[in-house]
Amino acid sequence: MVRYMGMVAIAAVFLAILLAGALRQHAEWLLNLLLRAVLGMVAIYFINEFLAARGIERLVGINGITFLTSAILGFPGLAALYGLGFYHLL
Repeated sequence: MVRYMGMVAIAAVFLAILLAGALRQHAEWLLNLLLRAVLGMVAIYFINEFLAARGIERLVGINGITFLTSAILGFPGLAALYGLGFYHLL
């Protein structure tokens, strides 16, 4: 039993080292994705406030789908979300 636990511990450390190496190589990509997502959510908030001040109902909500859209597509994705919202108003 002790031998089995030792092998499991060695395998866990090995996998942790491999994961750390993989994350280090993709850290710039992940940071870029997170930054686009956060800036997209901030942009949605301010655009919604701007539209609300002009009397237009809020077209795009802040949720997981818009978070992923802004993270993956960036500001063109936000433009597409608002374009779909305006199209829905017609």
